[in-house]
Amino acid sequence: MGTLQNAKSTLMETRVRATQPASLLRLEAVEVAYGAVQVLWGVSLSIAKGQIACIIGANGAGKSTTLNAICGVLQLKSGKIFFADEDVSSLPTRLRVQRHFTLVPEGRQLWGRMSVEENLLMGAFPPPLRKKSADRIDWVYGMFPRLKERRHQLARTLSGGEQQMCAIGRGLMAEPTLLMLDEPSLGLAPKAVDEVFAIIEQIASQGVTVLLVAQNINYALRISQYAYLMETGKITLEGPSASILSNPYVIEAYLGSS
Repeated sequence: MGTLQNAKSTLMETRVRATQPASLLRLEAVEVAYGAVQVLWGVSLSIAKGQIACIIGANGAGKSTTLNAICGVLQLKSGKIFFADEDVSSLPTRLRVQRHFTLVPEGRQLWGRMSVEENLLMGAFPPPLRKKSADRIDWVYGMFPRLKERRHQLARTLSGGEQQMCAIGRGLMAEPTLLMLDEPSLGLAPKAVDEVFAIIEQIASQGVTVLLVAQNINYALRISQYAYLMETGKITLEGPSASILSNPYVIEAYLGSS
């Protein structure tokens, strides 16, 4: 156990010394509570432009709460959120969307009785985006040919992997500068998981900054450049993803191997 604690402490020292590139998104000492129950405790993180970053950790660690706080769905108890150096901490969700950061929520949350194409177009619902929706949907179909084949099909009839593609495509319709993905592989078959993570890499290669929340730690660390480990509402480790993937504490506690 002492060895694992030393590994964790060493990585924490790296966290203090690490210098990240200029950030697109920055959280400073963010705290969030549900009524009297505090869920996030002094969360600070920085996501560099053009990067795939991930927040990993067990179920209930506060990962989804962090994304909801970034989007403005949850109010901050204290702390600050900066996007492109603008303090957006008090902005309502609709104004944050206008600044082009988008959340693909856990569980897809599609409109099951609407077609694939109708679901995609809902991602371009704000008036400034509607004008460009025809060109944008062609771009999404180019990335997801399977969605084009099924564009008139009801969303509820898609496979789990296809539903996740539709949810990601809907998020891309909003022309995000920052795309946040909450548990994109949850409940998917292994082949679909491979496809979804390959898509995330493809999206990032086109200049979209990605913040990924995942319990699938092995996959998340392999496709990302920088990672944060969240435990009981706090960031306990951070560093380059390759370093965290090989860290003994992470291997023992989360990857099931000594």
